[in-house]
Amino acid sequence: MPYYRRAAAPGGTYFFTVVTAHRQPILTNTDIRSALREGVSLVRQTLPFRIEGWVLLPDHLHAIWTLPEGDADFSTRWRLIKRHVTHTCGANYIRHDYLSPRRFAKQYGTLWQHRFWEHLIRDETDMRQHLDYLHGNPLKHGIVERVSDWPWSSFHRYVRQGIYPTDWGGSTDEETPMGE
Repeated sequence: MPYYRRAAAPGGTYFFTVVTAHRQPILTNTDIRSALREGVSLVRQTLPFRIEGWVLLPDHLHAIWTLPEGDADFSTRWRLIKRHVTHTCGANYIRHDYLSPRRFAKQYGTLWQHRFWEHLIRDETDMRQHLDYLHGNPLKHGIVERVSDWPWSSFHRYVRQGIYPTDWGGSTDEETPMGE
């Protein structure tokens, strides 16, 4: 098995993609959203981080976090958040056909893919590109016709702050850069 080395920049800003097991379209269900929000809140009490951007889609989510100075441990945060959601909702979503012997032995549920993807944000341009990607994702996947129509996104916070115009991302052909 190849050794995967994660980025480790204390106090860094990271872009994440977290996916459900077998791309189950469950993340926008009320109970999962509630457990995810609660898990994030609980983890932030002991392991703080700032949420720069977030979008929740049916089968995956994207997030951008900034960790505290001297801290690069995003893996523990994700593990605890995913575990909270699994403990809170997992029994309602157990899929025995997804439960491999390894998952069963380690008492993993069947809500999440085991791993997640991360990218260390390098500079302001990289941050803008990843925020645009994150906020445009519901449009990219054909879930909405306008980015502003998707309720589970930090896009609305950025509109209130005047960073994005309300009509940003009006169609899949539009490529309006953030803040312009």
